[in-house]
Amino acid sequence: MKKKRGGNRKGVLTGIWRSNHRSTTPSSQSLPIYTLSLHCPETDTGSADFTPRNPCSSPARAPQQFPRSPSGLRSSGPSPMAVKVYVVYYSTYGHVGKLAEEIKKGASSVEGVEAKIWQVPETLPEEVLGKMGAPPKPDVPVITPQELAEADGILFGFPTRFGMMAAQMKAFFDATGGLWREQSLAGKPAGIFFSTGTQGGGQETTPLTAITQLTHHGMVFVPVGYTFGAKLFGMDQVQGGSPYGAGTFAADGSRWPSEVELEHAFHQGKYFAGIAKKLKGSA
Repeated sequence: MKKKRGGNRKGVLTGIWRSNHRSTTPSSQSLPIYTLSLHCPETDTGSADFTPRNPCSSPARAPQQFPRSPSGLRSSGPSPMAVKVYVVYYSTYGHVGKLAEEIKKGASSVEGVEAKIWQVPETLPEEVLGKMGAPPKPDVPVITPQELAEADGILFGFPTRFGMMAAQMKAFFDATGGLWREQSLAGKPAGIFFSTGTQGGGQETTPLTAITQLTHHGMVFVPVGYTFGAKLFGMDQVQGGSPYGAGTFAADGSRWPSEVELEHAFHQGKYFAGIAKKLKGSA
C-alpha cells in the first residue's frame, strides 16, 4: 500500500528515558544512567506550509548519558578530612595534664583541626601510687601504640626524671617497635612539653634527650622556638618552658602552672596544629 504524501504531518521527536541500575559493591555505588534516544519518523517534505528541520539529518551520534545523583543533584565531592592532632601525655600529679589541656585547646582553635587528648598507661601499682600521694587518674582515654598511627601530628608531654622523660613514657615508646618496623610514624610532625621540679631540673635536657625517640621513628620535630614572643623572655617571675616546648615547674608538687605557662602551652598547641595542617595539605 502506498503512503499518502502532501499531508500536513510534521517531524516528531520522541524522547525515551530509561534508567539502567547497575549492581553496587560495598566500596562504591553506581549512579543511575539516563539515556536519551531520538526517534525520527519520515519527514514530510511535500507540505506547503511547513519546512521541518530534520534532527536526524546530521551524522548519527551515540546516545548521551547523564550521571545523576539519587537526589538529582551532582555531587560536589567529599569535604576535606580534618587534621588529627593527638596530645599524648603522662602525669603523676597532674601538672603535665594541665599543660596538655591547654595544648589541646590551642590545637582545636585552628580551623580544620581535630585535637584529642590521651594518657599513656601507668606502670606503677596502685599501692605505690598511694604511698607517693598521687591523685587518681583523670577520665582521659589510655592510648595504645597502634593508635599513634591514626594521627597526623602528635605532641608528647611528660615530667622529668633526672633530666630525662619519666619511665612510664619511656615504657610506652619502648612498646612502639611494631610502628618503628613499619615506619608508620615517619614524616609525622611531633612536639614535646614537660614539667620539672626545679629551674635546673631539665627544662632543656628533658626534651633534648626525648628527641632521640622521634628521630628513630623518622618523625619531624617541631619546636615552638621563640614564636611565643616577649613573654618567653620575662624575668619578673619564675616560669617554665623553652624553645623546645611549653613547660612548668612543679617544685614539691604544690606549685601549679602559672598563667604565662598556660598561655605558652595554648600557643604551642595552636602553632603546632598550624604546621601539621600545612604538612598534610601539601602531601
